[in-house]
Amino acid sequence: MKFLLRVVVYVMTFVILFAGIGAFGYIHSNHAYWNPTRQTPVPALQNVSIPEHHPKKPTVAVLLSDPTTEVFDFMVPYEMFAMTESYNVYAVAPDKNVKTLSGGLDLMPHYSLDELDRLLGKSPDLIVIPAMPMVDEAKYKPVREWIQKHSDTKLLSICAGGLNLADTGLLRGKEATTDWKSFDYHEVDKYPETKWRRDVRYVADGNIVSSAALTSGIDAVLYVISQQLGEPMAEKIAKEMNYPSYHFVKNPKADPYGVDRTEWVFTLNQAFQWNKKSAGVLLYNGMDDGALATIFDTYAASGTTKVYTISDAKRPIVTKHHLNLVTRYQMSNAPKLDRLFVPGVGAESLAAADVKQWNNMGNNAVPEFIHRGSADRFIFDAPLEDLAKQEDVRTAQYGAKRLEYRAAYLKFEGKPFSYEAFGIPVLLCLAALLTAYCIDRRFIRRHLTSNKLHIIPITGFSPK
Repeated sequence: MKFLLRVVVYVMTFVILFAGIGAFGYIHSNHAYWNPTRQTPVPALQNVSIPEHHPKKPTVAVLLSDPTTEVFDFMVPYEMFAMTESYNVYAVAPDKNVKTLSGGLDLMPHYSLDELDRLLGKSPDLIVIPAMPMVDEAKYKPVREWIQKHSDTKLLSICAGGLNLADTGLLRGKEATTDWKSFDYHEVDKYPETKWRRDVRYVADGNIVSSAALTSGIDAVLYVISQQLGEPMAEKIAKEMNYPSYHFVKNPKADPYGVDRTEWVFTLNQAFQWNKKSAGVLLYNGMDDGALATIFDTYAASGTTKVYTISDAKRPIVTKHHLNLVTRYQMSNAPKLDRLFVPGVGAESLAAADVKQWNNMGNNAVPEFIHRGSADRFIFDAPLEDLAKQEDVRTAQYGAKRLEYRAAYLKFEGKPFSYEAFGIPVLLCLAALLTAYCIDRRFIRRHLTSNKLHIIPITGFSPK
């Protein structure tokens, strides 16, 4: 009984101190990425830029939902279709309120779902379905029903957007793929009538194309472009992006990724990176849409960095391809920052006035042109290599894996692993062990000792 009581004390102390604190940290970090709460009021916005509609061009609708949409899944396909200049490309959502992308990037939709239907008078020619958490049925229901309404059109899911597409029932009896985590976490098991493939970067089945994790979506988009506009156009877009893996467009077969020991890097960063870096990203008109996405899907997604959008504009910031970004902080009320990123190859000239204003205000963080000298490199190369220097090599390696970016040529230099993310769990284990030992000594052993009966035999007694 005494042994069992001690085991319970040691186990419970470990659960409370180590597992409890770790679980709280993981949930908090995950929530901060997927549902980043805006701390400043949404400004009254006017003059939202809407790309001109050309009736003779096919229309691509890229979906947004509440509470969040994955930033890469939305931004990069949007940019790629816009780069062709052969489509009308619009950001659409159930309503025209400000929407949030994972990590904390806010933007305004061009049209509501109903507005786009009225504008076109028919289905869009292509609907892009990013990963959209289905956590609020009332808010998500209009997205599901709109996809079902336009089931006869071309549908393209990106990453875990494959689960959103499966949720509509339109993947029954079809082949499809999605992100590699959804296989190992058995999310795909909810949709047994779909033949799921995990050995390919994308799957084309009828009017539906589905992609695997994140950068696999680039292959899927290029495939669709090659089918609709021709191979030369797809090759042109890949070349402009400096995308190094065009061979997957022609042959999407790939060795599948899976949840393995590298997952501990991500988990520990989420759970025990208590001293997260604070990074600002300076928004400026004409900025590159995809380059902006790299800041959120590299740093914010790693669990090591909080990212804040900053500008002094009183109206939406309009990107190169006419997305309307809504800043969370003005230069005057920006939080204390460790770093300030100015993304994009052309940032030094396009953002010159904004950078000058920032410097003149005496703000602490020095603007960093993260894509400087990267005109001939893929947009994620420099941020991933920088993440290794800011954090550690294993975090950067996992970042590339999360993106399903198979780039063995990247050069990661930095600490071999995170001393904080690995060190804090060790200290918590020692603290739990010490606490349990003290409880054992102070209460259990003392209590048991005090209750022992000391029987003293009495001999030689005789009454007088």
